[in-house]
Amino acid sequence: MAKLPIVLAPDPVLKTRAKPVETVDDSIRHLMDDMLETMYAAPGIGLAANQVGVLKRVVVLDVAREGEPPKPMGMANPEVVWASPEQSVYNEGCLSLPEHYADITRPAEVRVRYLDRDGAKQEIEADGLLATCIQHEIDHLDGILFVDHISALKRNMILKKLVKLKKQRAEDGE
Repeated sequence: MAKLPIVLAPDPVLKTRAKPVETVDDSIRHLMDDMLETMYAAPGIGLAANQVGVLKRVVVLDVAREGEPPKPMGMANPEVVWASPEQSVYNEGCLSLPEHYADITRPAEVRVRYLDRDGAKQEIEADGLLATCIQHEIDHLDGILFVDHISALKRNMILKKLVKLKKQRAEDGE
């Protein structure tokens, strides 16, 4: 496994729709493993392939609470097939927008269809943090960032700060 560099906003790859995975093979499993290592090291609870510069419809996540054993999940071609009319609000952040958070409203429950790391079709129902995390990561695959759900004024302020951060990191040789 290898830790991958996380792409910071604003970057065109984060606004690009990822392509479906044809087959879950060893290369996709390897990508999932590398993404999990990257996500845990960050640390985060979800990561989409776009965030490591790969335009494939692959996400990984683990919403286990501190003290619980890890519950890593890898999903290829995830899609929401049902969403509840009830909404919930979570204060979301993103590894591609470090140190920035906003309250985002999303469906409280979802049913998601995807291919697991063995290529088998799966369907799960999720609520709470898991539902929010899955929707956040699927948004990434569609080129949508959590800041696209907030006002343009707040979004532009965050993106300006991130441009400065990227410039500083480049000057520091990171």
